[in-house]
Amino acid sequence: MRIDKLLANMGYGTRKEVKALLKGGNVRVNGEPEKSAKTHIDPENDSVTVMGEEVEYKEFIYLMMNKPGDLISATEDANEMTVIDILQPEDYIFDPFPVGRLDKDTEGLLLITNDGQLNHRLTSPKKDVGKTYYAVIDGRVMEEDAEEFSRGVTLDDGYKTKPGQLTILTSGEKSEIELTITEGKFHQVKRMFEAVGKKVTYLKRVSIGELKLDPELELGEYRELTDEEIEYLKSITNVD
Repeated sequence: MRIDKLLANMGYGTRKEVKALLKGGNVRVNGEPEKSAKTHIDPENDSVTVMGEEVEYKEFIYLMMNKPGDLISATEDANEMTVIDILQPEDYIFDPFPVGRLDKDTEGLLLITNDGQLNHRLTSPKKDVGKTYYAVIDGRVMEEDAEEFSRGVTLDDGYKTKPGQLTILTSGEKSEIELTITEGKFHQVKRMFEAVGKKVTYLKRVSIGELKLDPELELGEYRELTDEEIEYLKSITNVD
């Protein structure tokens, strides 16, 4: 990889600014001054410093966000704020994107990455990766609903969903539930409850597989996934 591309990708400025850094003698490769922007290096094995600071190269970024209910799950939008808009510059430079989507008014666990292969595997229906949601329902949710969900319900467009696991937390005029599904059809959780005559008034994704939303993340906050969390996601999607 050319050294100017590496430094630009790692947030040390535009290509023009990086060239100025190099010409100014601020960059060293394996302890030796490097002034040429065209020099090729091995980012995995060569030591690169800028003004004495070691450049930590990474190809991919993996983030967990507690998505608030006023952002859309997209990389950009002409009219709305997106989940990418609130990233810090050091994360934004990786050109990441949300894994799958959460409706604008849905809160909770959202993964953001620039790893296209992992994104594809996690969102592929063939992988049957369960996503669990906590929801408040307008109406009394009964065991009959859980049984119907376990068989799959027919949505308003005639599509029959895959079986879902519905757990009733409280049942009353306002019910609280957890629902695990392996698909991501448009407004699926809301439409599943509409199919049994009930309405979702609050929705939050709490886990993807066994990866749970970090309870320390406030709405709009995010953090990098740990190495163990990344390995877990790769293991459930068979990504080498």
